[in-house]
Amino acid sequence: MADDVLLVTDARMVEHDPGRGHPERPDRLRAVLDLLDRAPVPGSRRVAATPATPAQAGRVHTPHHLARVESARGRAIHLDPDTGTSPASVEAAWLAAGAAVQAVEAVVAGDARRSFALVRPPGHHAEPDRVMGFCLLSNVAIAAAHARAALGCERVLIVDWDVHHGNGTARAFRDRDDVLFFSTHQAPFYPGTGPAEDVGAGPGEGFTLNVPLPAGAGDGDLAAALADVLGPAADAFRPDLVLVSAGFDAHRADPLGGMQCTADGFAALCGVVRDLADRHADGRLALVLEGGYDLAALAASVRACVQVLAGETPPPLASPGVGARALQAAAAVARRYWPAG
Repeated sequence: MADDVLLVTDARMVEHDPGRGHPERPDRLRAVLDLLDRAPVPGSRRVAATPATPAQAGRVHTPHHLARVESARGRAIHLDPDTGTSPASVEAAWLAAGAAVQAVEAVVAGDARRSFALVRPPGHHAEPDRVMGFCLLSNVAIAAAHARAALGCERVLIVDWDVHHGNGTARAFRDRDDVLFFSTHQAPFYPGTGPAEDVGAGPGEGFTLNVPLPAGAGDGDLAAALADVLGPAADAFRPDLVLVSAGFDAHRADPLGGMQCTADGFAALCGVVRDLADRHADGRLALVLEGGYDLAALAASVRACVQVLAGETPPPLASPGVGARALQAAAAVARRYWPAG
């Protein structure tokens, strides 16, 4: 197996422009790639993305949804109040979903030890039948469904540490027991979903775990969520692939969020999921970029995670702060389905 980190991206994703003053602006991806160009991480290499196919996206999205996305090709319109397009946006969305698929294919095939899809537009708010929250296609969900349907993966773990709940990903898998979806997010906050009591439905009951945290929560609170809520569930679930919706808008500098995380804190979280993947999934770990709207904080946090993916020792985990009560409540819900020990 290759021992490097594959970074999947494409300059054409920079051409997606949802409108003047929009926080999901082209400079986000430029800032990330510029920092990685100026300060490359040893052990990482970059490849160009190829678009996802309609068949791959169709495992998650309805035909009506895909037709609506396609209707914006070459046009500058608003598909919802938060989600605008430019003439290049639809191509960028298909490339973003394709990059997530490539990142997964590489780690499953052993072409890379770990991977990171550096993409925009983000994806975790896009529901099977709805554009939402800057997102056109559900990148992580498409990659997870592809891993299950085409790559022989039996159990996929998705970790979402964006400041916003990944409602689209959650809805895609809420009634399935082959995908364990875990989300930490600020609450109350957009999009208003993801209470701890939402654990999935039908055969998927218990395979959705939410840790809503108050504004002001920081590195230690997210670390405790992964260690105390996710840890026992992941050890029992034994994923053979680990995916991360890696949003960095929980950073203390982010203009949209209200959390207090740092680049070191995200690196520490990356260390936790790296260890989970090493323990259960033969190291198969792929991150997919979601939010993060302060350019310097976003770029520094991405690079810190790439360093951990490439084998550097992550920073130590911080101690919980203002989220202690919320963590206890979420852990109590998780223990109904995934007893510790």
